[in-house]
Amino acid sequence: MKGSSLFLIGLLVVSGAVARPAQPPEGFTALFNGKDLAGWWGLATEDPAKWMALPPEELEAKKAASLKNIQKHWRVKNGELVNDGHGLYLSTEKNYADFELMLEYKTVARADSGVYLRGIPQVQIWDSTDPEKFKHDADKGSGGLWNNPKNQPGRDPLVLADKPFGQWNQLRIRMVGERVTVQLNGKLVVDHARLDNYFHRNLPMPRTGPIQLQTHGGKISWRNIFIREIDGEKANRILASKTWQDGDPIFDGKSSKGWKGAVKNHLFAEGTIQCIKGKGGTVFTEKEYADFAVQFEFKVPPGANNGLAIRYPGRGNPAYDGMCELQVLDNTSPKYTKLDKRQFHGSAYGMAAAHRGFQRTPGEWNFQTVEVRGSTITVELNGTVILDADLSAITEYMANKKHPGKDLAQGHFGFAGHNDPVAFRKILIKNLNHEK
Repeated sequence: MKGSSLFLIGLLVVSGAVARPAQPPEGFTALFNGKDLAGWWGLATEDPAKWMALPPEELEAKKAASLKNIQKHWRVKNGELVNDGHGLYLSTEKNYADFELMLEYKTVARADSGVYLRGIPQVQIWDSTDPEKFKHDADKGSGGLWNNPKNQPGRDPLVLADKPFGQWNQLRIRMVGERVTVQLNGKLVVDHARLDNYFHRNLPMPRTGPIQLQTHGGKISWRNIFIREIDGEKANRILASKTWQDGDPIFDGKSSKGWKGAVKNHLFAEGTIQCIKGKGGTVFTEKEYADFAVQFEFKVPPGANNGLAIRYPGRGNPAYDGMCELQVLDNTSPKYTKLDKRQFHGSAYGMAAAHRGFQRTPGEWNFQTVEVRGSTITVELNGTVILDADLSAITEYMANKKHPGKDLAQGHFGFAGHNDPVAFRKILIKNLNHEK
């Protein structure tokens, strides 16, 4: 073992009788072994982007230095983690992407605590009976994403689910992308809500980060802390199940029925639409749409390029003659390192840049939704919003080349093939004009 792990093993002495830790449920692993703090270190409320950027030797020194504070305020007793209400927060050494977390906690009157997800605050834990905290909505209970902006979904729990002091509370937290679902004592308190990036409100949640157990203002105990990492296939199923289901399937899974354009350059079979390698051109729906939302899965081979034709007029280049082309691209390919930032995946080509770092490995299926309302386009990739842009406000264009079609109010939806075998499946489209 290297670095801070050497300090963690045997850091704390177990006092009293040791309770046998519960066995993790199937598919889960234990974050706390019931004996010591192996696998944990100490953090305050700190921007993970900053400490993750430290050189390895500086990060190891930061971890090692935190342990003196941890030893002062944390102890292990009877198979439980116990904090005195002060000091640094316990943080996992390992960083997690998509996961499901289970734990139990027990606290005292007037205490305040929480669980940081990927190092970002937080799933709130506090005294829901303390009148002094009612002005902060404590009377609504624990489990909410309290650091979200007020009135944003998820900030306040859906129901009051706290148990009386002295009893153990059970938290179950699932995070896919920036979407968080929380159950407290078996009751749904947060339903697939986005967790706001507390440190950078204009940026998405980090793709990975640690689990942190926050504590301040009162003694709190933790036990039975288990985690299960969620792979891409399961994450896609979760995202699809939580997205609207009342859209229209625009692909029958076996033929080009309902599609126009370069259909001979695409394969329509076995549930996928795929550009034939070495071929290209835009295939698009026979129907036209004004305001709409579309959801689908896509798979990009290494180095591949494609695009989504938005409000396409049925002729010309969708990036210029249509409202826009939303890029579909392998962002990780070395051949694309010198692209303009408005050319990477999810970007409105040449106009508005999407956030990067949220694609799965090339060759894996990704889940994406696109919502078009008026001149605004929102793109959510694998549970994280990577683009939210009003194209009517765009005044600067890549290479100073204007996009005459960007103000189109209606058009076709399609795929702009660029000679690479990019595949699309499970495509649903929803006419948002029907909601008005």
